[in-house]
Amino acid sequence: MAATTSSAETPAKENATAPTAIIGLGAMGLGLAKNMLRHGIALTGYDIRDEACDDFAAAGGRAAGSAAEAAANAGLLIIMVVDTAQVREVLFSDGEQSALAAMRDGGTVMLCSTIAPADTRAIAAETQAAGALLLDAPVSGGQAGAAAGTLTVMASGPRAAFDAAESALQAISKTVHRLGDAPGIGSTYKTVHQLATGAHLVVAAELLAFGARAGCDPRKLFDIVSTSAGQSWMFDDRAPRILNGDYAPRSTVDIFVKDLELALREGRDLSMPLPVGAAAHQVLLAASAMGCGGLDDAAVVKVYERITGALVRPEHGGDDRGKKV
Repeated sequence: MAATTSSAETPAKENATAPTAIIGLGAMGLGLAKNMLRHGIALTGYDIRDEACDDFAAAGGRAAGSAAEAAANAGLLIIMVVDTAQVREVLFSDGEQSALAAMRDGGTVMLCSTIAPADTRAIAAETQAAGALLLDAPVSGGQAGAAAGTLTVMASGPRAAFDAAESALQAISKTVHRLGDAPGIGSTYKTVHQLATGAHLVVAAELLAFGARAGCDPRKLFDIVSTSAGQSWMFDDRAPRILNGDYAPRSTVDIFVKDLELALREGRDLSMPLPVGAAAHQVLLAASAMGCGGLDDAAVVKVYERITGALVRPEHGGDDRGKKV
């Protein structure tokens, strides 16, 4: 892979062992942080939620009171927030008091959030103009992969950025795909990938709801599908949550609404029809409109339960699957 020439590259190599910071300690970010701590990486972190900072501190990290404080003198800053607006707020808000300004000269920003490729390119340009590098490094594998340190990373950026992030990447991932030297490539691959995850999520919910309405035992149906041709990673991961009525958020409905919107926007810009993705997006949007946006994305099944009036999971321990709510 050809490296991008930049005056920041030499300092970035020197910063490979400089302090590391992480901003965004949600379901994914906290898993990343704990794995880095277990690998002996000294880590400072920040999240807007006090309880997330408390969990981080209990795991051995140093909790900061702001994004800028967390990033102070960092050679590597990992960002794991929800969307472009939050990324920009972390990096650029408050000007000279921003997280980017607080970093060590020539540091590297490792951007793990799923955002539009065009936004990643714009943020990378602004980051480089400030004397830092950006590694475009969205991840896949869910909360379980984050907790286990087995994420897949779709990464692109200058060689020096990869060098600076090498220890962190080893700590959090099973596979790192090095996709090129230009930020935005990793985000493109992740955006395309989310078309599959979103569609598989909705199909998993639709299948279980269809089975319940038809009188199938949902748990037996899960056993059959998870060992047959209809199996998918998303089905295996989300179906048990539906069967247990477990909608504590790991990845929320609204996050998937956002991710499929990114895919549909890219498809529009490329004149590429994405009818399956559009249908899945509409179902997720319906779940959000029902008030499920902050629940785990498996709660998309509630759309089908509302439409059919039939439950996938018996609510009172009895065998009331397929019966009217």
